[in-house]
Amino acid sequence: MKNIFKKAIATGLLLAITGSLAACAQTAATRVEAGTLASESQADDKATENTVLKVGANITPHSEILEVAKPILADKGITLEIVRLEDSVTPNTGVIEGSLDANYFQHVPYLDQFNKENGSDLVSVGAVHYEPFGIYAGRVKDLKDLKDGAVIAVPNNVTNEARALLLLAQEGIIKLKDDAGINATVEDITENPLNIQFKELAPEQLVAALPDVDVAVINGNYAIEGGLHVSQALAVEANDGLAAQTYGNIIATSPAKADDPAVKALVEVLQGPEIAKYIQDTYDGAVVPLFG
Repeated sequence: MKNIFKKAIATGLLLAITGSLAACAQTAATRVEAGTLASESQADDKATENTVLKVGANITPHSEILEVAKPILADKGITLEIVRLEDSVTPNTGVIEGSLDANYFQHVPYLDQFNKENGSDLVSVGAVHYEPFGIYAGRVKDLKDLKDGAVIAVPNNVTNEARALLLLAQEGIIKLKDDAGINATVEDITENPLNIQFKELAPEQLVAALPDVDVAVINGNYAIEGGLHVSQALAVEANDGLAAQTYGNIIATSPAKADDPAVKALVEVLQGPEIAKYIQDTYDGAVVPLFG
């Protein structure tokens, strides 16, 4: 009986010691893991310390959003230089030539088209926000009042014209081939009962053209710059439609800088909660954050 009792005590002690060792090992592992994460964070900050990052951006809303990101990046050792550009070509050529590290103004379909036309290889490293296209009143104040031969202004670049046509189809003004999708052109129109005449203009000219056309389909950023509000639009792209899934505005850069720590930090900040809140509080639905 004494032997059995001694064995029980020994077994209990062994289990206690084993449990204690396991707990110690787990604690040590946790400390190692925490230390590793801290080291990685410190390494990331060290990698971006005293870095200057030049980013080309359209004025509204892109450069405004970057201004909010600037102090957050400064805490990571990154000095963000915002180069404000109004056109849709220079931000890309600047990255290609090396005067810019990245840009923020376009969506992937436009980037793909630019690469195709220019033999370039710029890449997207992350989407930030979506700008719904809207149909805005010119001479006509209600889409129901459009007459035969009405003139509608649309963007003159391939990807944004397709987007404008999709919105007009969404509102029943025209019909497109079932498979037209984001590559739609006027050649894909199967029904045009009002014999709409399309006036193709540079996106930045659309707001100024409103007095001379019946309506215009305008990019969200240029509508904002022109003093328009999405609440004034006669129609807006559906947030759950093809456009919302496709036309997120991105950070684009060269393949050589795609893994650059400062560029990665820029994307991380722009996809964070501070930027999402700023967009929601500032643009009244004309700009929609995709993260945060």
